[in-house]
Formats: sequence, structure tokens, C-alpha cells
Amino acid sequence: MNRIFRTWWPLAASWFLMGLELPALSAVVARLPDPNVNLAAWGGVVFPLSLIIESPIIMLLAASTALSKDWDSYLKLRRYMIWAGGILTALHILVAFTSLYDLVVIKLIDAPVEIIEPARIGLRLMIPWTWSIAYRRFNQGVMIRFGHSEAVGVGTFIRLCADGLVLGFGLAKGDLPGIAIAGSAVSLGVISEAIYAGWRVRPVIRDELRVAPQVDEPLTWRSFASFYVPLAMTSLLTLLTLPIGSAALSRMPMALESLAVWSVVGGLVFMLRSLGVAYNEVVVALLDEPFAMNSLRRYATYLVGCTTILLILVAGTQLSTVWFGRLTALAPSLVEIAREALWFALPIPAFNVLQSWFQGLLLSSRRTRGISEAVAISLLTTGIILTLGVLWGRTTGLFVGWTAFSVGGLTQNLWLWRRSRPALVEITRRDEAHAIA
Repeated sequence: MNRIFRTWWPLAASWFLMGLELPALSAVVARLPDPNVNLAAWGGVVFPLSLIIESPIIMLLAASTALSKDWDSYLKLRRYMIWAGGILTALHILVAFTSLYDLVVIKLIDAPVEIIEPARIGLRLMIPWTWSIAYRRFNQGVMIRFGHSEAVGVGTFIRLCADGLVLGFGLAKGDLPGIAIAGSAVSLGVISEAIYAGWRVRPVIRDELRVAPQVDEPLTWRSFASFYVPLAMTSLLTLLTLPIGSAALSRMPMALESLAVWSVVGGLVFMLRSLGVAYNEVVVALLDEPFAMNSLRRYATYLVGCTTILLILVAGTQLSTVWFGRLTALAPSLVEIAREALWFALPIPAFNVLQSWFQGLLLSSRRTRGISEAVAISLLTTGIILTLGVLWGRTTGLFVGWTAFSVGGLTQNLWLWRRSRPALVEITRRDEAHAIA
């Protein structure tokens, strides 16, 4: 358990610090001109679209952690990172600067008229996002694989410092558009973190990766594709829920208010989700070791309880009022619906822990298809609930959105549990064989 904690806490700290980014952005944007419009533009258009575009490279962290075991595998993964990052950045530029933007934001998302142009500015400022994320996640996976997970937290701290410089400047100036400050802050942050990751990984590559023994089964492009394509589809399908959610909220009661609070509530929930999200790489890194499974499963149980209790404490006390009202500076009318929305998101942090456990089992056994199947089921469930909410048309969109995400997380975990059972049996037999030997 001590080994698990030592591997987990730097990653959890990194994800938690990363989770602070959204609340910090929201707190500053809420104190700048036209806060509702700029918050809605960021949370309803810019951030979801940026995530969708980068989705094929999001799982590079898990892939690099699992596969960067020798020099040859590292080179193949690096080649994919470079090409994928470049192509997706070109796609981001096309969406931000051509008529594709109008097609996506006006026709598909049907965003409120007042947020269309601010969101266009924000999306253009986010151009460095995709390639920087690809580069740093790939290198972070190498560091985690060779036992340097603490470097991930340092990188996140550097990212937040860069964010803080831009946000502080915007707050001091006081008259700049919030969407411009948010986009600039995030871009500078990810660039800074990527530069640090590239510098920090150099001694790991030179002294540990290059001298690591070649794996018994060399990584081929075919085996990499069979491993990674389901993961890429997983992140794509997962992140599709964000623009789908924005499109649904735009068509339900209190559209502007729901979109404005959407990312604010999401930022708070993500801070607690981060404790479980970080567990995925821990399971992948440690499950290969004999007799690790029972301890990893027990640790996941503790995380489920802790994250659920923490969110109940926030939602059920004045902590939520302090967070949304004083720290995030939402208008009083928005504070109330943000507080209520937390109850609809209550199981999500716990679901993330379970998801990391089940996905770790599947990644370790290279049965990644089950992960994308689970996400497809979750997306279908979420889409059905959002569609019913639009057709019903009498419930605040924010509440319908978080209900859809919670039920979608439940169906996703049920399918992951089913698909991970063969991997669980294999690992149990492996440990029994080690015990006999």
C-alpha cells in the first residue's frame, strides 16, 4: 500500500492542481466584463471543442506508460505523437479560422448568439493546446514508467504558475475580455508544461530507457494500432459528451445560465475526480508486479469512499456557497443552481476511481477494445437522457446534463466490470503460479 501511495500521490497532486485551473479561470473571468457571456463561451464552446480536437492524443499518457519499455517502442510512439499532434493542430486551425466554425458552433451546437464571436476568439488563442498536450503526455508516460511520477506534479505546478501570470495580468487590467484572458492563460500554461516535460525526461531517456532490455514481443505498428485505436476512440467518444451536452443545454430552459455554470461546476467536480483519474496510470504501472492486484483493488475502494464523502461535505454545507459565491464570484442567481447541480453529479468522482481500476486491468492485458465499448455505451446513455431533456423542455438544462453524465458513468462502469473479468482471472492465476514457485 505504501508503494501504491508513493506512486499515486504525485500523479493525484498533478491532476488536482490541473483541476484548479478551471476554477481559477472561472474566478477571473467572472470578475471581468460580461462574465455570463464569457463563461458560457469558454465552458460551452471553446473548452469542449479544444478537447474534442485533441482527443486522439489524450490517451498517450496511458499508452506511453504501458508501452515505453524499450528504445524501439519509444521511437515508434514518438513518431505517432509528432504526426498526430501536427495533424490535429492543423484541424484546430481550420475550425478556428474557416467556415467550419460556423457549421459547428451555429448549426450543430446552436450556441446562443451572444457567445458566438467571443468563442471564436478563444478558440483561436487555443491553437498551441493540442501539440503541447501530445508532447507533454507522451514524455510524462515515460517518466511514470521509470518511476519518476513526481516530475508530473512539478510540471503541473509550472503550468499553473504560467496560468497565474496571465490571469493576474487580466485581473489587474480589469477591462480585457474574459475569453481572451482564459485562452491566453491556458495556452501559455500548456506550452510551459510541455517545455519542462521535454527537459525533465532527457536524463530518464539517456540513463534508463536507452539501456532498458528489449521486450520479448517488439512493438509493431499493427500491435500498436490494435492497442491504441480503441483508446483513441475512447477519448473521442468520451469528449463528444461535452459538445453534445452544450448543444442540449442550449436547447433547454435557462440556456445561457446553464452554459455559464457548466464549466464552473465541472471544475469543482473535476478536482475530486482527479484523485481517481490519477489512479489509472498507477494501476497500469504496478499491476505487472506479482501480488499487486489485491492491494490495488483495496486502495481503489478507499478512494471511492473518500471522494464521495468529500463531495457530500461540499454539496451539503456552506462550503459550496463560499466556493461558488466568494471564490468563483458567480452571481447570486447562478450560485444557487450551481449548488443544486452538485447533487446530480454526486457519484461521478467515485465512478472515475472504478473506471481507472477496470481500465487498468484491460490496459495491462491489452484488451483495450472493451474500454471503447464501455464509452460508446456511456455516450449512448448520456445522449438518450439529454434528448429526453430537450424533448421534455421543462427542466433546467444544467440538472439534466449532470444527471445524464452520472447515469452514463454508471453504465460505463458496468460494462468495464464485465469486460475486465477475464483479465482479473488471468492476473489471479499468475499470482497463484508465483506463490507456488
